[in-house]
Amino acid sequence: MNSFITVFIIVFIVFVIISGIFTVKQQTAAIVERFGRFNSVRNSGLQIKIPIIDRIAGRINLKIQQLDVIVETKTKDDVFVHLKVSVQYQVMRANVYDAFYKLESPAAQITSYVFDVVRAEVPKMKLDNVFERKDDVANAVKAELNDAMLDYGYDIIKTLVTDIDPDEKVKESMNRINASEREKVAAEYEAEAERIKIVAKARAEAESKRLQGQGIADQRREIARGLEESVDVLNNVGINSQEASALIVVTQHYDTLQSIGEKNNSNLILMPNSPEAGSDMLNQMITSFRASSQIGEEMKRYNKEQLNDNNSAKDGDGE
Repeated sequence: MNSFITVFIIVFIVFVIISGIFTVKQQTAAIVERFGRFNSVRNSGLQIKIPIIDRIAGRINLKIQQLDVIVETKTKDDVFVHLKVSVQYQVMRANVYDAFYKLESPAAQITSYVFDVVRAEVPKMKLDNVFERKDDVANAVKAELNDAMLDYGYDIIKTLVTDIDPDEKVKESMNRINASEREKVAAEYEAEAERIKIVAKARAEAESKRLQGQGIADQRREIARGLEESVDVLNNVGINSQEASALIVVTQHYDTLQSIGEKNNSNLILMPNSPEAGSDMLNQMITSFRASSQIGEEMKRYNKEQLNDNNSAKDGDGE
């Protein structure tokens, strides 16, 4: 019997000793109560409490925590959007008592303030402005939470608007608008490219025509120079200019016939084309040139006589 009591006492003492020792993890604070009242805040490490009298009421996480809140609200232009607001908060070491005893559910409290601020700020903006000024919404949420949560021992580290999700129909409309804008820009670029090609083609054609005209002019200039030299050569052997011109024309006529005859697929018939035609053509051309020369001489003589008569008439009137 005595031995049983001894064992019981030893076990009880060990239990008391063990129950009076506890550890607190890093970045954690333990709340110790004595007879139901707050006694102390214990930080990380090995801690001792009075068994049976003291108890650990709870533990507070001192790490930075994040709470994601999704809020549905309406913009100024009557578009419903879902905003995801991420709140990063932390319990201040000096205010562990307030964080544990004053606030039952910090997450629910933070969520309520986020809803209140977002639904007060977003309806003032149009949908495009919500995207552009999301940082303003986040800053407004942070300012409101800091004022409210500071009394409860919580520090608001940062707030972020991480997602803005409009209604599906609105997103489809926005996508169509963006697609139309891109198609418009693409059409403008294509039209500009086509205009550039047309202008370049017109310039190339103009340059081609200019060079072609210049080539024809150079060709005719060389032909005229060759004819002039040919006439000079014939004049040197006693053939006058009219006969030389007629002879050159006839020579070109036969050169043309020879060129046409070399082409197998040509359907051109040049009339007349008999051997006697060349002689007749030469005689007719010489006769024509001589007649033209005589007519020219007569015209010069007639004009000279008319001029003399007019001068005589003026002299008579002056007297």
